[in-house]
Amino acid sequence: MLDPSEIYDVDPHVAAQVERAAGDGGGPVLVHAVRGFVDAGQAGATVAEHLLDQLPSRRLVTFDADQLLDYRSRRPMMTFDSTTWSSYDEPELVVDLVEDGTGTPFLLLHGIEPDVQWERYVAAVRQLVERFDVPLTIGVHGIPMGIPHTRPLSVTAHATRPELVADHPSWFGAVKVPASASALLELRLGQSGHDAMGFAVHVPHYLAQSPYPQASMAALERVERATGLDLHAGALTSSADETRAEIERQVQDSAEVAAVVRALEEQYDAFARSIGRPSLLAPTGEQEIDLPTADELGAEFERFLAEQSDGGSES
Repeated sequence: MLDPSEIYDVDPHVAAQVERAAGDGGGPVLVHAVRGFVDAGQAGATVAEHLLDQLPSRRLVTFDADQLLDYRSRRPMMTFDSTTWSSYDEPELVVDLVEDGTGTPFLLLHGIEPDVQWERYVAAVRQLVERFDVPLTIGVHGIPMGIPHTRPLSVTAHATRPELVADHPSWFGAVKVPASASALLELRLGQSGHDAMGFAVHVPHYLAQSPYPQASMAALERVERATGLDLHAGALTSSADETRAEIERQVQDSAEVAAVVRALEEQYDAFARSIGRPSLLAPTGEQEIDLPTADELGAEFERFLAEQSDGGSES
């Protein structure tokens, strides 16, 4: 492996601030919400945006994204204005030093997921964890699930030690899923003796492609409970209420969509009454409900939205 320290730069002044704080009783927690393979409802991305918008921050670490990004598979956007290229959305992968609502410092790793050199990237983050005496690393993102938006969101918690997630139910048995840099980070940190955990918020699969601030609120609340940080999760309440009202309007305007949501509610409620079910998607034992697939439901919502758009253009 190439030297991990050569893919990032550390601001020495901000680093000195972190190290002074660590000397007073332990280092800062590291929260990571890297945009990557799966983030249903933009749960993790919205968490990162929310924290940087609501709380004071300073740039601590800048990764060399040019070494980690496959530009041909994920092309950054550029703006062409009349006769010239006017701007370039430069990809970033960074760590910021953030202060929570009480002034407690923590680290936020955010930006693009590396396309290449995953092990080198993970080793680099481990160097930072060890340099700044990070006691706990926490990742957040969203995953699509067959649940209705009208019921409380559930969360899959995972960690390097079972004690870290003892208060959280397990929804899954052993499954194989495509890897992510964030999942590999948690695995490697655990193998090297560092505590790490993550929260995957279950987002209704028919809302997975749209921003769903309810999922980000759920993620923030779990991080707050695990760390004691004040992350101003309530600041997302207004956008969550607006999103909920818009979803309800669309459901009320489509009998097909309403029927699907009712079916999901029946399955969810049957699960809530049962004991020992391994998954929200398993049969209830009371009755089996013929639910559409995620693709079928997504297609129905797309058709409904297209009809609304067509109707609006004709009026």
